[in-house]
Amino acid sequence: MTRRRDVIIIGAGNVGTALGRVCRWHGLPSRVRSARRLWGQASLSLGRPWLLILAVRDAEIASWAERLSAEPTALKSTVVAHVAGRLPAEILAPLRPFCAGIAQMHPLISFANPTWVPPLAGGHMHVTGDAEAMRRCRHLAQRIGMRPRTMANLDLPAYHAAAALVANGTAALAHAGAQLLLRAGADADAVPTMLGALLTSVAATISTLGLPAALTGPVRRGDASAVALHLAAITQLAPEAAALYRALARAQIPMATMLSNASPASLAAIERALSGVENAHTPAPQR
Repeated sequence: MTRRRDVIIIGAGNVGTALGRVCRWHGLPSRVRSARRLWGQASLSLGRPWLLILAVRDAEIASWAERLSAEPTALKSTVVAHVAGRLPAEILAPLRPFCAGIAQMHPLISFANPTWVPPLAGGHMHVTGDAEAMRRCRHLAQRIGMRPRTMANLDLPAYHAAAALVANGTAALAHAGAQLLLRAGADADAVPTMLGALLTSVAATISTLGLPAALTGPVRRGDASAVALHLAAITQLAPEAAALYRALARAQIPMATMLSNASPASLAAIERALSGVENAHTPAPQR
């Protein structure tokens, strides 16, 4: 007889709510419990689920491990996992004597709102921990269309920083771009879908071509004149974004160097344009 693979998620925020919905969509019975309400109950009454997921704030995970260990019979044959990207499975170590295993299962996906589930298909879920716990977390990831991955000796704070740099940095970048578009006269209703489609194309290009091959635009071409015109327009319409443009353009120069579409002289001219040096123009960029 196959055991019912039910999932309980503690934490009704963005990640917990989304995971609960997706589990149900893919035939995994799941319940999402409010961490705040559950914490105040005399008994947790979890019912020995197949997988218990802690989708609470990072700072609360250790406290929840202690709380759960106070009711050991509730965890018999249950795997307990958390979804924090920067914390190892070992933060749940107090539970190991009472459960079927502990794990970290971090979905490398951007969850921004509990009312909207982002596309998970093809997304990566980093899984570490005890053997049985990893097996169940991998099963859940595959069931909901994600790709489980375990990278030995991964520096978790650096891994999480990279995720934050890309996901949260992109949101901030899109906001800056949106302000510039609006001040340039773009239709306010169209801006989110314009930028969303652009970012979707960038994501697809990165997934298909990799990096640095996904780089496009004037820096890759070595077009210092275009960079100078960009800076002039930004300085006029959105001066608060000028430093961001300069930093990101400079970050593209090593990529462009690797791609060899632009000459060293044209890339040096771009650096001069970014530094505000006069006479940054160079002959037409290489095509």
